[in-house]
Amino acid sequence: MAKDIGDRFAYERVLWRGGCLRVAGVDEAGRGPLAGPVVAAAVMLPPEWLSEGLPEELVGLNDSKQLGAALRERFFAELTARDEVRWGLGQVDAEGVDRLNILQATHRAMRAAVARLHPTPQRLLVDGRPVPTLLQPQTAIPQGDACSYSIAAASVLAKVTRDRLMLEFDRQWPAYGFARHKGYGTAQHLAALAAHGPCPIHRRTFAPLRPAEPDLFGAASGCPPAPHP
Repeated sequence: MAKDIGDRFAYERVLWRGGCLRVAGVDEAGRGPLAGPVVAAAVMLPPEWLSEGLPEELVGLNDSKQLGAALRERFFAELTARDEVRWGLGQVDAEGVDRLNILQATHRAMRAAVARLHPTPQRLLVDGRPVPTLLQPQTAIPQGDACSYSIAAASVLAKVTRDRLMLEFDRQWPAYGFARHKGYGTAQHLAALAAHGPCPIHRRTFAPLRPAEPDLFGAASGCPPAPHP
């Protein structure tokens, strides 16, 4: 075991030492793209790591956005292979995002991820803002995926899971380049949309896919001309 605790166990340390041993980090991937699902993960790390340190294979665990794809895959494999790490995943597809809105879809994916944890966590560490519909007590941590190993682990699981799904979608709809941009609104993606229109995994309520709404007078924009006196 390598000593690699630092401040990224600060939130867990307070809870574990206070007797709250089942602490889960919760994070999501895919709120911003124009296509594909939003995916959430929940991860409970063992309290023993507070004294033992992270396993050598997990040294460097961080916010998934700060890691390359190969390192994310390595951490994903290591986290999901360990019996002492409990984890769950949840997702809402593009149709669900359109029906619920992206915020509610993200919260639903988070609830599903937490519900798949066994045993049930006693406390959640949530990346970003509070999630009112989660059943367990929670602590919302801005930029939590860079502050907490539990949230960082969840961010890796969510990101890798979503990226793998987008690779599958790329095989089904190769014209859009999902393997490269993962559904985000890059120039390549926008050009493909202009050429081919949306496919079944596009979010129709996201600009530029959302139809423009005409104003009440049928004018494109601005005020109507003033009448002549």
